[in-house]
Amino acid sequence: MRSKVTRSILLILISLLIAGMLIPGTLAADTAASSANQSGNVSIDDLMAKNPDALLIYAGAGLKKAVQEIGSAFTNETGIPVVYNFQGSGALLTQMDITHKGDVLIAGGSDAYKKAEDKGLVGEPQYIAYHVPIVAIQKGNPKNITSVEDFANPGLKIGLGDVKATAIGTTGDKLFKDLGISEDVEKNVVVRTSTINELVSAMNAGSVDAALLTLDQINDKTMDTIPVKNVNDYVLVVSEGTTTFSKQPEKAQKFADYVASDAGKALFKKYKFPTYGDSEYKDVQP
Repeated sequence: MRSKVTRSILLILISLLIAGMLIPGTLAADTAASSANQSGNVSIDDLMAKNPDALLIYAGAGLKKAVQEIGSAFTNETGIPVVYNFQGSGALLTQMDITHKGDVLIAGGSDAYKKAEDKGLVGEPQYIAYHVPIVAIQKGNPKNITSVEDFANPGLKIGLGDVKATAIGTTGDKLFKDLGISEDVEKNVVVRTSTINELVSAMNAGSVDAALLTLDQINDKTMDTIPVKNVNDYVLVVSEGTTTFSKQPEKAQKFADYVASDAGKALFKKYKFPTYGDSEYKDVQP
């Protein structure tokens, strides 16, 4: 009897998570004066109840530092408060699709944004910066990894993003298929994470020998890097736009335009993102 009750409770919690009513991860509220982070299971409804005039921004977890600083600058300049939901792209799109709440989506890649656009969740995109894939290895390269092809070498512990949940996971899937090493790489995968931030934590903790990350996520104190060959074939374009169900469309557009402005792009550059239009990535199409 007790096991049936426990199972029922678990099913209810899972349903709430899928519906976006409870959000594992980070939601943050910014005002001109302060920023408050809340971690754990947090309700969007509760967050918005505390900040009824705020814009709700959906943003890829790997964009957190840049987006939070942009939000603070925007609030300082306009007086419009913002709150955030930082998750992997898969979770964000699911929450948006079910709740139809929120004002702006900032996706780590144009493919994720296009999926939201195809669902009718967002309008026309603006392009902000580049997510550039790179091989991250442990400092000093103790496993003598020389290229991404070495991810297929027996005995390595590899960390990757979840293909269904993260933009970097989708990128890695395409890369390994193009190289013809998907099956051998998969044998070495010891962790797949729902956000790129968790993948960085695995590298920092030394629990994996190597991971596919992006330039902006590299910790020079714990990691060395190896470039990805023909990287422009795999570069992601950070894309953003307003939702089709925003209750504050003019304010939402004002925020989106601020993100795409020179001031917004400068803050992405501060966090090691090449900004959209960089000549090094001129051949990359969204």
